[in-house]
Amino acid sequence: MTNEELKGKWNQVKGKFKQRYGNLTDDDVTFSEGKFDEMLGRIQEKTGKRKEEIRKEIESW
Repeated sequence: MTNEELKGKWNQVKGKFKQRYGNLTDDDVTFSEGKFDEMLGRIQEKTGKRKEEIRKEIESW
């Protein structure tokens, strides 16, 4: 497993934590950020790209 794949898994965990935290406080913004972080983590894990690369690619759409 590469370093970027490990970072991807960690980002998924952080995303799920934000979702759970958002649910506890009814903070929709935090929940949405958690979903986005989880998605970035999954893409990062599957592609091996850096998180910043993926963000730039999404922003260019």
